[in-house]
Amino acid sequence: MSQSRIQVGGSAVTVHTTGTLIVGAGAAGMGCAVHLYDFLTQKGVVDAHKRILVIARARGGGASRLSGSDKQTYYKMGTSPRVPDTACDFARTLTAFGCAHGDLALTEGICSLRAFYHLVADGVPFPHDPEGAFIGYKTDHDPYERATSAGPKTSKFMSECLEARARAAGIGIMGGKDVVRLLVAGDGDRRRIVGVLTVQSGGDGRFEAFLADNIVLAAGGPGAMYATTVYPRGQTGIHGMAFEAGLAAHNLTESQYGLASIQYRWNVSGTYMQVVPRLFSTAADGESDPREFLTEYFDTMERMATCIFLKGYQWPFDAQRISGQQSSLVDMAVHRETVQRGRRVWMDFLRNPIGTKAMSDFAMGNLEAEARVYLQRTGALQALPIERLAHMNQPAIDLYMEQKIDLTREPLEIAICAQHQNGGFVVNTWWESTLAHTFVVGEFAGTHGVKRPGGSALNAGQTGAIRAAEYISSVYGGDTVPDPRALTAAVRPQIRETVERLRRARENPTPGAMTPDAAIEAIRQRMTRHGAHLRSVQGIGDARREAEALCERIRTEGLDASAGDLAAAAEAEGMALTSLACLRAIEDYIENGGGSRGSYIVLDSRGNPMPESLADPETGEVPCLRPENEALRETIQTLRLNREAEGWFDIEYVPVRPIPERDVPFETAWTAYREKKVFG
Repeated sequence: MSQSRIQVGGSAVTVHTTGTLIVGAGAAGMGCAVHLYDFLTQKGVVDAHKRILVIARARGGGASRLSGSDKQTYYKMGTSPRVPDTACDFARTLTAFGCAHGDLALTEGICSLRAFYHLVADGVPFPHDPEGAFIGYKTDHDPYERATSAGPKTSKFMSECLEARARAAGIGIMGGKDVVRLLVAGDGDRRRIVGVLTVQSGGDGRFEAFLADNIVLAAGGPGAMYATTVYPRGQTGIHGMAFEAGLAAHNLTESQYGLASIQYRWNVSGTYMQVVPRLFSTAADGESDPREFLTEYFDTMERMATCIFLKGYQWPFDAQRISGQQSSLVDMAVHRETVQRGRRVWMDFLRNPIGTKAMSDFAMGNLEAEARVYLQRTGALQALPIERLAHMNQPAIDLYMEQKIDLTREPLEIAICAQHQNGGFVVNTWWESTLAHTFVVGEFAGTHGVKRPGGSALNAGQTGAIRAAEYISSVYGGDTVPDPRALTAAVRPQIRETVERLRRARENPTPGAMTPDAAIEAIRQRMTRHGAHLRSVQGIGDARREAEALCERIRTEGLDASAGDLAAAAEAEGMALTSLACLRAIEDYIENGGGSRGSYIVLDSRGNPMPESLADPETGEVPCLRPENEALRETIQTLRLNREAEGWFDIEYVPVRPIPERDVPFETAWTAYREKKVFG
């Protein structure tokens, strides 16, 4: 890595130049750094570590370090000794609900064990039996026993182990870098992202440019654009900047929502639900007027308690699991209680579910077979939920204790939260984006379809990390550092414009301009109201127009960052554009006949009535949902920024690519590999 200094608009900007720049220090970004180092070292590249640089907003931050659940799942091809599996079966699972390319799904299956055993070798403590088999279990949308876990902090362990490997190799890792722009060079087919402009986190206003031959974007999902979210605080993503740079995105309609604790942001899936805790609500003060609200939605204790249990591995809110008193009716009941009634909902591990006088009392033997047999097999037949949880998963209790929340003494407040974006930026089977030399890994990449098995995102991130690293080293070389003078000259105007715009927002804002905090709060409220698990045919157009008006206002007036740091202004700009992209995608999907699918419902007054128990508490009106248009599973919606288009984005639908069916003799495959034809 080389370093120089330039003067731009009265500011000194330090310029760093490296071979491959990785933006994001989570499990996917660190995995890519480690794999690239290994590939370059295998090629005989001297000082390979000097050709790689990782930058991040905060070391130890991001979703990989700060997210999890009861036993956070890593999803891979099956390794249980008595459950056969193939990569093709794996791909069929990933594509089962549509809008997922078959070649990407097959690649994730084929590379899953390669990635998994690399993590094992790096020290992630995945458990195995006496013979060395990594026994699996079923997770949501999983027909096999492909899931494994290293406990509530699986992704944290992954990030830490991979970072330790990177540091041992001497790879540079720089924290405190807030990205404020992606820097591009060239036009048309020669357009490339050649670097990023950052400002030092914390508000001192120090700008730095990082330039490279290859860029890997691993900056995570845009979780902060929701008001109710389980993403770590500050998890904003850089989607808006990626759109500005020219990247195409797809499947932005598809996200995942589910029940999570809100004081400490954590998914309450798995054993938290399988021990069948009591769920109750209170008035807004958190104490008065306690109610057993679930009894309004279920006819019997057996069905109510079993649905609580099923939320363990049917955790994501699912539009197809509401009717007939299925498990996602629990989510709808929580939403009705918190949003429509303004109450608060709690999980109580000190008491079993409580029914009405017409219901039987809770009894383990009266659970439906699926729940009863599971708890019998695991020996979790203790009297109280907290005892069952301690028996099955003591680390799940310890995790909250670390946050000063004692499940043995107090209830846990929960809500339906945004948890993961299944869509993202378009990649090929080497995780290269629509711009050459730019790769997208982790949640930033949109490789998932409508539904995904729990834990498959971790596998996708590690698979993408391997594939990007291999392509960079094998096709682009990865062993050179570009001439900083040529790249600096190409991006200097962009650096100047961004520096001057952000300094103006802090030092001389337009009178009446919005503050970044006000803009972000408006975005969050709008996205939770219109772009989360409930979406309205009648309301989506207005929401999109409001988002477009905000983007236009920011573009013409700028922002008033006089009370905050420069990064906040760039964050608000990017989040506004990201929100507009998501709302425009939802609007277009609905206009094209799209209905309720995956983890969201499309409310439509002309649709099918939902259960009467979900009637509006004030009006008594029963909501109606538009059923899924299954024909749309065969296409994927793609967006590109175009401010001249309606809603600022060009949209097209591309056919889903099928799962490849190759039957190639070994010698043919060997020749193709030696001649590098496998890289296309």
